[in-house]
Amino acid sequence: MKVLRVSGALLGLILVLGLGLYVTGYGQKLFMSGVLAYYKPAADFDAATQAAAPDYAEQINWAALPGTADPADLVPAGIAVARGQQPVDTFFIHPTGYLKSASWTSPMNLQSATEENTQWMMANQASAYNGCCNVYAPRYREATIFAYLGDPADRDALLGFAYQDVKRAFEYYLQHYNNGRPFIIASHSQGTHHARLLLRDVIENSELHQRMVAAYLIGSVNIPLSPSWFDSMANISPCQSADSLHCVVHWDTLPEGAAPVDRPEPGLCTNPLSWQVDEERIAAAMNAGAVVPAGTYNLNFGGDDDSPTGQRFESLAAPVPEQTWAQCKNGSLYVKNQQGSDFNAMGSGDTDSYHGLDYALFYMNIHNNAKLRATRYLAQMTAN
Repeated sequence: MKVLRVSGALLGLILVLGLGLYVTGYGQKLFMSGVLAYYKPAADFDAATQAAAPDYAEQINWAALPGTADPADLVPAGIAVARGQQPVDTFFIHPTGYLKSASWTSPMNLQSATEENTQWMMANQASAYNGCCNVYAPRYREATIFAYLGDPADRDALLGFAYQDVKRAFEYYLQHYNNGRPFIIASHSQGTHHARLLLRDVIENSELHQRMVAAYLIGSVNIPLSPSWFDSMANISPCQSADSLHCVVHWDTLPEGAAPVDRPEPGLCTNPLSWQVDEERIAAAMNAGAVVPAGTYNLNFGGDDDSPTGQRFESLAAPVPEQTWAQCKNGSLYVKNQQGSDFNAMGSGDTDSYHGLDYALFYMNIHNNAKLRATRYLAQMTAN
């Protein structure tokens, strides 16, 4: 069995490869090629050999649903949210949790470390939207992390396969759950790569763009939300203020001094402390509260063993206000170095990427801003 384990000095590099999808420099590209050659699935991708397509009529194929107990219901200690049906929904598309070599896409095993990673995402990311919204989050046959380490054409084919699940889940959500309510699209990392397609191919060309309160497409890294992507749409553009509607926000978080994310095109950077698209440095006083991630994200790369660790996600820590300032520069969001803080989870400290902290460092800003945009949308509906 081939297993790549995380330890000490390698943690930052593993985060870069595994979660940041962030490649800069010739040496890292050589390392990436070696990792792919050794750890990638043995057989070529064949759609016919992947797990059966999830049936979204079955609740088990949703990681979060209103009316069921799941980690997306968690609220930071000391924060109150309304319970019960809300007038706005959030459709959340989770990032990569499948880090194994057994297949090119997730086997959809609910008794696995991969499933625990999905629960981690519900607790620490999707939950940020429960202050405004009913949260819906599908499980899907996500691409393995190793899809990102090879040829971009192969990567895109795998993402295209996974996207079909996301699209079907969204269509089922609209037909059976939404009941005409306005909605937010939210995502991270691989989830954002699917959300890009959903916005452009499904939402943009229908009345749905008018019902979309906003899209929090976070952590896209080296598949940018580029000017050309926005130019391909007539109705959806970057958000320009804290209460803009029918628009998109995005950032990739890096520690002060790190090299910008290497992208084929420029990417959108929204500062989550001001919700502006500019390069002004916003003081930590505007950070309403970072939340230390609950539980442990299983960073055990390669091999076939996907055994669960038995962890449960039952609570979130109290927000930590003023944890960091933030500034967009060259398309990336820079923050205070978190070395020595409680935000060493997911490879922070002095590494090159804070991809795993894209939500954590700005949790309450996201929570509050989603409520603000939802409230403004509902006020406009009432006025009209």
